[in-house]
Amino acid sequence: TTNMPLAKDLLHPSMEQERCRHKKKRLVQSPNSYFMDVKCPGCYKITTVFSHAQTVVLCVGCNYVLCSPSGGKARLTEGCSFRKKRDTPLARKDEMDRN
Repeated sequence: TTNMPLAKDLLHPSMEQERCRHKKKRLVQSPNSYFMDVKCPGCYKITTVFSHAQTVVLCVGCNYVLCSPSGGKARLTEGCSFRKKRDTPLARKDEMDRN
């Protein structure tokens, strides 16, 4: 019998393939959730919010609603700016690939 070459490399999947794959079926398991810094449009204070928050998150300075739950991910309020915190395994691998 002859050995057929694989159509794709199973040991070295691309970042895009890993990101699309289910969190439990990745080569190294990693969550889809993340923490983010959300800036209040009223008083410009920064609050750390979980991406899949299940409660309404209020600004500590002015009680402005920053995000509300919507089934899966939390929905940011109009006007709020955010930045992902970079500490997940996929993000770390992505950073190492860029450098």
